[in-house]
Amino acid sequence: QVCAQLCRRPCYCPWVPARCPRGSPLVLDGCGCCKICARRLGEPCDFLHVCDQSQGLVCDYSSASAGTGATCNFEEDEEGCEVNGRVYRDGEVFQPSCKIRCQCLDGGFNCIPLCQEDVRLPTPDCPYPRRVEIPGKCCPEWICEAQDQHLLRDARAASPLLPYPCQEWSTEWSACSATCGVGFATRVSNQNRYCRLETQRRLCLLGPCPALP
Repeated sequence: QVCAQLCRRPCYCPWVPARCPRGSPLVLDGCGCCKICARRLGEPCDFLHVCDQSQGLVCDYSSASAGTGATCNFEEDEEGCEVNGRVYRDGEVFQPSCKIRCQCLDGGFNCIPLCQEDVRLPTPDCPYPRRVEIPGKCCPEWICEAQDQHLLRDARAASPLLPYPCQEWSTEWSACSATCGVGFATRVSNQNRYCRLETQRRLCLLGPCPALP
């Protein structure tokens, strides 16, 4: 009876296909007639506007009795997390980039860096180490450079308070300590008044934390 009331034959679909937001594929509507954008986690749904089954989502009518309408939810109340428009199941491991690997856990996600954040101090055989990006490689690598005379002059001009020339260098900023809300990132650097190695911190915010039920 529902199909007879909502589905018309033959199908009447717009000539131009719908433009879907990132992470929402084109699927057939509930009548199997026209292609529409699949609804994502937490979005409203009904018989016609179906959820993204490729992400394990179904139209959950449990909240419809409260007057809020049906929404897309994981089948059998599975928890998941959404990152950059894509939904991952609980326990699933994914890589947003080659430098970081994450795992979806209990509705949130934890990430670990894949590139070593090691610190290389100046040595006699490598007095001026510098970390650079290598084409074709994901993680930066340490290289040793010879310091030219013009760099010495530039360092003196830039740091008149120092009794000796200072070659500035620092490690990359670490990953944020929090996956949501305010956290901090750290690095080792000599970019200070006395050109001394020190651990520096700065605040970081990947995004707001989801509201607790």
